[in-house]
Amino acid sequence: MSTEASALHTNLLERITANLTETYRGVFSAETIDRYVYESYTALARTAKVKTYLPVLAERFAKDRLRALAQAEGKIASVVPQILFVCVQNAGRSQIASALLTHYAGDAVEVRSAGSMPGTEVSPVVVEVLRDRGIDLSGAYPKPLTDDVVRAADYVITMGCGDVCPIYPGKHYLDWDLADPADQSRERVEAIVDEIDERVKGLWATIR
Repeated sequence: MSTEASALHTNLLERITANLTETYRGVFSAETIDRYVYESYTALARTAKVKTYLPVLAERFAKDRLRALAQAEGKIASVVPQILFVCVQNAGRSQIASALLTHYAGDAVEVRSAGSMPGTEVSPVVVEVLRDRGIDLSGAYPKPLTDDVVRAADYVITMGCGDVCPIYPGKHYLDWDLADPADQSRERVEAIVDEIDERVKGLWATIR
């Protein structure tokens, strides 16, 4: 990244930090906000193919993590069930499940997804298959698994990522044995989406 681009990102991150500090005034300290913004930026920068939009993605990631932290600590109320889907790269299975549950449940749940070893982008084939089903994943991006989103979750659903999730009492943990859509044909990805769709419908029936 050029010096000019680096300076621009720094200015944007400072502005994001200031805005979030105002949003969470009385909830989190300015130091906590600053740490979350820069940690989120650094984590996403490790795998980002294109750096141009990193501050925008870092803002979204930091916002979600801060909201999760506030919910986990009881500083803001969780008025709907909190669901977390986790796979290895957060580029296929967990993104599919997250998008499908959001599609079916809407605002009746709050859904997050993450990866134990996040990839560089959501699978283009996955994006295409879901688009053909009327679900837009164009704005989705792989995110690393963080402790705050696990703590906020009521349901944690893992998909092939082993025992990477910390275990907290009072949560529902499920492990779905699903094929990874990475490097698969479109037909195979469609079959994986169908299987995840059935599991998501079952989960939503249980939750509601």
